[in-house]
Amino acid sequence: MSVVAASLYRKGEKIGTVPLDRPLRCAADRSEFVWIGLLEPSEQELRMLQENYGLHPLAVEDALKAHQLPKVEVYGDQLFVVARTAHLEDDHIAYGETAIFVGESHVISVRHGSARTHSELRAQLEAAPALLRNGVDYVLHAILDFIVDGYLPIVETIEEEVLKMEQRALDAFLDRSEVARIFTLRRELMRFQRLLGPMSEVASRLTHLELPYLDAEVRPYFRDVLDHVRRVDVNVGGLREVLSSVFEVSNLLEQQRQGTITRQLAAWAAILAVPTAIAGIYGMNFENMPELRTHYGYFVILAIIAIVCVALYIRFKRARWI
Repeated sequence: MSVVAASLYRKGEKIGTVPLDRPLRCAADRSEFVWIGLLEPSEQELRMLQENYGLHPLAVEDALKAHQLPKVEVYGDQLFVVARTAHLEDDHIAYGETAIFVGESHVISVRHGSARTHSELRAQLEAAPALLRNGVDYVLHAILDFIVDGYLPIVETIEEEVLKMEQRALDAFLDRSEVARIFTLRRELMRFQRLLGPMSEVASRLTHLELPYLDAEVRPYFRDVLDHVRRVDVNVGGLREVLSSVFEVSNLLEQQRQGTITRQLAAWAAILAVPTAIAGIYGMNFENMPELRTHYGYFVILAIIAIVCVALYIRFKRARWI
């Protein structure tokens, strides 16, 4: 069975586990509700819950496929919410999906590919009965808040890596593998940002629209989820800009280094051209050439070569070409 937990709550207190093979009737005053958590359930299990709790077939199909964008749908008197989870695997962001069915007296969460279980969340909520007493809408908020809080460690981890790469780009030159990693992180952040847009829309709809079983007192909690999503979105956008600047800085420094090497080679080539030119002229073996029969001609030519080379060296040194 893929059932992680199935519990009945009355006035915020956990009463016990509930069976899935038959429907459970809760009190009409909404003081009782059922919270069922499933992990990658089979079609048979979801169809059984569909029959027992009156889940809409289209919502069940979406929960089974697990390839949906974040969204909020209303089916009659029930609410269906899809959220995307995310976690880091090496340098890549892996995604999962959580579908949530919200009825008058039930919350059914269906997880696919999520690395974080809801066991810790359940334990926190059960330790605070005053919060669970608010009912199914607060459980929906708690699940979404738990999912969005999982985005922050991703951003913080990538931010630390980006800062290290930025310092590396200033201290030395990035090699090919580091440049490839920059583009990998940028691509992952672009995909992540495409997820944050629909998640922001989900939180916004839950904050502003009149939806089944969402009391006005709970809306500020969904507004807090919306603020968290927007903050993550801003941070991701900033990281993308920093990665672009790291690559540009590395590229500019590499161009500067190549320019410096080119100037140095040009300066030494100019200095070496002097003795090469003079030696080439006197090596042409013509009979009538000036200073060939001068007694000190050899030393004069060497002195001229030295003076010109030293003068060029000083000139290039002052120009910072050497």
